[in-house]
Amino acid sequence: MFTALRFLAIDFPRFDPVALKLGPIWVRWYGLSYVAGLLLGWLYIRRMVANAALWGNRKPLTLDEVDTLLLWVMAGVVLGGRLLNIILYDPMPYLRDPVEILRTWNGGMSFHGGVIGVTIALFAFAWRYGISALAAGDVVATAVPVGLFFGRIANFVNGELWGRVSDVPWAMVFPNTDAGPLPRHPSQLYEAGLEGLALGLLLWWLATRRGGLKREGLQSGVFLFGYGIARSLCELFREGDSTWFFQSGFVTSGMLYCVPMLLVGAWLIRRAMARPPVASAV
Repeated sequence: MFTALRFLAIDFPRFDPVALKLGPIWVRWYGLSYVAGLLLGWLYIRRMVANAALWGNRKPLTLDEVDTLLLWVMAGVVLGGRLLNIILYDPMPYLRDPVEILRTWNGGMSFHGGVIGVTIALFAFAWRYGISALAAGDVVATAVPVGLFFGRIANFVNGELWGRVSDVPWAMVFPNTDAGPLPRHPSQLYEAGLEGLALGLLLWWLATRRGGLKREGLQSGVFLFGYGIARSLCELFREGDSTWFFQSGFVTSGMLYCVPMLLVGAWLIRRAMARPPVASAV
């Protein structure tokens, strides 16, 4: 049976993980995906903040504050994503070789850790500059799917975080010995489509067509709840992470880590919808 599956599978495209070589400097697609997500997200946030009609009488950030916020978000993504990936998923390689912690270009970033890091950064930023944490959180949440899309595409290019063994016509054999010679779901592309594209379009529609930014916390809540649903669905097709916390059948650690996001997201949505939207600016 496995031989037949292997015969029918699509061979994984042979991507060069290095996008550009400048002498001793190698620029990898994985790193470029983070740069692209952050820069495009920053431009997206600037457009939202500059559009007063989206906010009504609610006070958004200034453009100067948006520029500063980018640095805080970058720090939260990298520190939170890296440290939580080490703690929650597979700490042993880093304990054996602590220098590997610094080699972020090799992959190994936890999105749930990035959420925690960015959340801490947002509250610290809001306290430092005397602004609403939810005002910053709502625009960041609306733009995060841009980075998620590029990040999941980079996971695919790296041939990491592959899916479960499958006989679907689009199953692929990933060139990683840990994945084995069997065809698997290209679950990275499923996540790019659901967590990135679909969730991003929903948040854009809410912000631009339904006055989502006029209700404090709504965009943040929809993002947290929507991501929790999207990630949990994708986990059904993704090979379970090797973790010493929890793994049982179809219930994965990724699903469990989404539970707090679902609860907080539902609470923020309920809180936002219980209050009338702010009046439109005259």
